[in-house]
Amino acid sequence: MCEKKHDMNDVEKHNGEMACCKHHDHSNPDHKCDMHHDDMKMEGHSHSNHENMSCCSHGGEHDHSHGDHHCDMHHMNHDMGNMDHEHKGHDMNHMDHEHMHHMDHDMSDMNHEHMDHDMNHMDHSHMGHDMGHMNMSGMGCGMDMGHGGMDHGSMGHIHMGNLKLKFWISLILTIPIIIMSPMMGMKMPFQVTFPGSDFVVLVLGTILFIYGGYPFFTSCISEMKSKKPGMMSLITMGISVAYVYSVYAVIANDILKVTPMVNDFFWELSTLIVIMLLGHWIEMNSVMNAGSALNKLAELLPDNAHLVQSDGQTKDVSVHELSEGQTILIKSGEKVPADGTIVDGSTALNESLITGESRDVQKGVDDSVIGGSINGSGTIKVKITGTGESGYLSKVMNMVSEAQASKSEAEDLANKVAGYLFYAALIVAVIAFVTWSILDGVAYAIPITVSVLIIACPHALGLAIPLIISRMTSISATHGLLIRNKTALEGIKQIRYALMDKTGTLTQGDFKVNAYDSLDSNIDKKDVIKIAAAIEASSSHPLAQGIVQAFKDLNESPLQAENVEEIAGSGIKGTVDGKEYQVVSSSYLDKNGIDYDQKTADKYLQQGNSLSYVVENGKVVGYIAEGDSIKPGAKDMIDFLNSQNIIPVMLTGDNQQAADKVASILGIKEVNAQLVPEDKQKLVTKYQEQGKVMFIGDGVNDAPSLTKADLGVAIGSGTDVAIESADVVLVNSDPADVINLVKLAKHARTKMIQNLWWGAGYNIIALPLAAGALSSIGIIIGPMLGAVIMSLSTVIVAINAMTLKIK
Repeated sequence: MCEKKHDMNDVEKHNGEMACCKHHDHSNPDHKCDMHHDDMKMEGHSHSNHENMSCCSHGGEHDHSHGDHHCDMHHMNHDMGNMDHEHKGHDMNHMDHEHMHHMDHDMSDMNHEHMDHDMNHMDHSHMGHDMGHMNMSGMGCGMDMGHGGMDHGSMGHIHMGNLKLKFWISLILTIPIIIMSPMMGMKMPFQVTFPGSDFVVLVLGTILFIYGGYPFFTSCISEMKSKKPGMMSLITMGISVAYVYSVYAVIANDILKVTPMVNDFFWELSTLIVIMLLGHWIEMNSVMNAGSALNKLAELLPDNAHLVQSDGQTKDVSVHELSEGQTILIKSGEKVPADGTIVDGSTALNESLITGESRDVQKGVDDSVIGGSINGSGTIKVKITGTGESGYLSKVMNMVSEAQASKSEAEDLANKVAGYLFYAALIVAVIAFVTWSILDGVAYAIPITVSVLIIACPHALGLAIPLIISRMTSISATHGLLIRNKTALEGIKQIRYALMDKTGTLTQGDFKVNAYDSLDSNIDKKDVIKIAAAIEASSSHPLAQGIVQAFKDLNESPLQAENVEEIAGSGIKGTVDGKEYQVVSSSYLDKNGIDYDQKTADKYLQQGNSLSYVVENGKVVGYIAEGDSIKPGAKDMIDFLNSQNIIPVMLTGDNQQAADKVASILGIKEVNAQLVPEDKQKLVTKYQEQGKVMFIGDGVNDAPSLTKADLGVAIGSGTDVAIESADVVLVNSDPADVINLVKLAKHARTKMIQNLWWGAGYNIIALPLAAGALSSIGIIIGPMLGAVIMSLSTVIVAINAMTLKIK
């Protein structure tokens, strides 16, 4: 993966200061981390083996058509301190650069002419800089668009605008050359010759060779310096051989007057250069449009925001001036300029372009909002919690960019094959040249040799995988699927087991207190909730949050807890009014020999509740029963996994009875209950002995399991996108998104195989034909036809990649 060195104020830094989570032992039920934007903190306790309810109830797509401009800038050092980049999403559409060489520049003035920079491996979608207003006309640049490391992208030394210009000028130069020179030694009906016409062709051909061939030469030098000869080296050899021989032909025919006449190849040379430039034009256009999500996301933020001042009045300021802690006013129909929490008002927000959820989301005081979403009919005041690099959009773009920039196994394979083709082409070309020189002379051998070198160019092969991956990461980002590890996703066809967390993954994890009571005559019933809420106040565990909410509903004066500590794997303890209490699960009671009413426990468990016990001095003084509900998409996910022959397995910290009930409703046959996080990780290892494993969890307490699994899928939550341990993050916290993930990954793999076969297959077939293996029956591929075939193969690969979709 290329190292990006950017000194960019107000520009996102790749994964810099991503939110961190404190992994606590909340094993029962499988809790969620309270991750608030980029400060994902979890101060909770451990509820192991809380008897959990089994269930209570069961509970789109975006047109991101803007082209992603992949700029994977290698060896680049920018100082963009004064650059006016809007939305922090960076659009290079208007950047007119050609052949940049080793750039270390201060871009504060953004009006640069005649710069000489080397932007190796520019992958336009990996960049986030809004350079829309840059005037870089006349820059001599060499952008190396290394598609999959093939350096075929060295051709990317050309920006789209200059590539078009170079193509049209080369085409204009080619027309008179075609009219005045023979094709493959044959005089055509439209051919026009006159005294000195050969020299005119020589001059035009030389200009075309230097001007049109320059991108290939510079890219070839880059490949040779890196000691990785590839496609550009082959093209350079092909056109150089054709040019040198053609110059010799003109000298021999018109100056030395040799007989018989020597055929020149200016016709083939000119058409080859034009066709190659056209192929790269089409290719670059495909690459730049393959990952539309980034630029689309970058455009979501508005230019200005209504900043609420200390006197209550509002002042319009640029979004770049916003900072965390400030309050902004968002009116009806406006875009949300930054991540934040609503402090006044309520509304319905459209977050479809961010999370993929097509329905409006109702929001009120204390609810989080995401920068880039669209406000509905209400007016709200929002306290900013994230801007710029700390904002949700920036994190998404960084994550997608890094996924696209990293290498996958398929890309590595394609690169190796391309390297082998280079040497194979040289061997075949030498054999063909020697053989045909002996049989029919050098004049006949040269076009065959040139054809071999052209046909062997692994252009389509170098583009085969990167375009698929770029397209896949773009599609996934617009559907709330953030891919962090492409390699793990490639093996999805081999997945045999889908191990999954229960609370927060299959169920809502939104517990509500259904019953509570005192078992001690000296403690009032309400005091059970008050004591438990005081101790649980600092915890983000789902059961703790349910208890705290139940206390709030009582409208009672709160108690204060001191010396609050977790009880590893079991619960939490603290001191209230000078007395020490524990809020624990039944497993804690069993381990410590504390008696409790099993009949009462069974009653609530059968109703689908999870039980917590309040203990004082080794005696149960009260209990609290809480219920959860199954997520609407959970059943669809399980049915889909079963249809794909992927065996779903539930892993939960709840007791067996509660877990079995949820499993029976969802159709899960394998259940492992009463687990702590360490147990889950061990089970992942155990199942891996039988086949590849996908683990689906909340990404926090299940971090070890997510990391250990062959494919870790984290059920994120809204803005909680920085889950480091997962290979894929489901932003919408909807288990049904696993369906889209599997479908997209499998379709992408199919496309990769198709492109690899086409990219390598046409070489295998065309090389012998170009070498003249079937010339005895009149079948032979000339230089011009070789260029056409090579360019067509590239177009086919690009089109095949662009048809990738979730189906």
